Amino acid sequence: MTLDLTFTAHDIANTRFAISPLGEAVASVRVVKDPSGHPLLRPWADRVRRRLQDVDWRLLSDLVPVPTISIAGFTCTPPSTSMPDLELELATMRGAAGRVRSDLDVTSGPRSKRVQALYDDPERGLERLAAEVTDYWRAVMAPYWPRIRSLLEGEILHRARLLAEGGIQRMLADLDEAVTWREGTLSLRHRYASGARSLRGLGLLLVPCVFASPRVFSVTTPPYQPTVRYPPRGIATLWERRELEPPQALAAVLGRTRARLLAELDQPASTRDLAQRAGLSEPGANQHLTALRRAGLCTAHRTGRYVLYARTATAEQLLTGHLDETPTPRSNSL
Repeated sequence: MTLDLTFTAHDIANTRFAISPLGEAVASVRVVKDPSGHPLLRPWADRVRRRLQDVDWRLLSDLVPVPTISIAGFTCTPPSTSMPDLELELATMRGAAGRVRSDLDVTSGPRSKRVQALYDDPERGLERLAAEVTDYWRAVMAPYWPRIRSLLEGEILHRARLLAEGGIQRMLADLDEAVTWREGTLSLRHRYASGARSLRGLGLLLVPCVFASPRVFSVTTPPYQPTVRYPPRGIATLWERRELEPPQALAAVLGRTRARLLAELDQPASTRDLAQRAGLSEPGANQHLTALRRAGLCTAHRTGRYVLYARTATAEQLLTGHLDETPTPRSNSL
């Protein structure tokens, strides 16, 4: 089946990106309950399952059935800002009591006793759900969130570059193999929905979501902004990281530390992430990155409260043809 999202000029102007910590947490429940269906995410699921033994997440689990046909909209409302934190999204969810019953009425399958209690008393039920999400997040999401966030921010930076190069058509052309763009229509291969949907002049909210993999999820029904959650590039790199040795000739010129930082920037990353990878303090990493930026070898881009660094074309040329010549790097599990 194919779901077609039709764009007007207003929709193109209002299209934006966002990251959703709550959306990641809710989507990750599918992975914990059925790791076999998510090969790229199974290393995470195998590692975190034991951490959930002392966590009460039964209502959250009931609201995310497997197989997943649909998830009630109030559990992960499309984010209103580009970089919300979990607390902001949970506050939005608590304020959605008026939509709980209508959202649950259109979901499929029988209701558990816990979901029925939520239906009967939405305000109390949402308080319980928010508490469960908080405990679940601390147990299985928080340890990995800095790296996940860097990957998501890098994906948005990549899309921004494509937009600058070739407009919205270039940006959406390779969003996912299940997504195609042609003549003002974004078509999604969909398991359970088909037909044409108008974006109602609200534009499309694009949310890269690690735990959506391997599917693309969509929201098209009012009152929510039309939203597409899609898997970003590079998910497999989250669980195992290669320690790359920079080319010796480049290290001799720049110094081993700065050459190593350039080698680590195969994906945009924050100062904190790079410092951890290279065994540096954050001030030390920042000093080296500032020097590389001044030399035109990396760029800095602010996304919300964070700054992401990315290699320039000059740095890519310096590294091209050398990284592949190094010995096979060792893999470190998280």
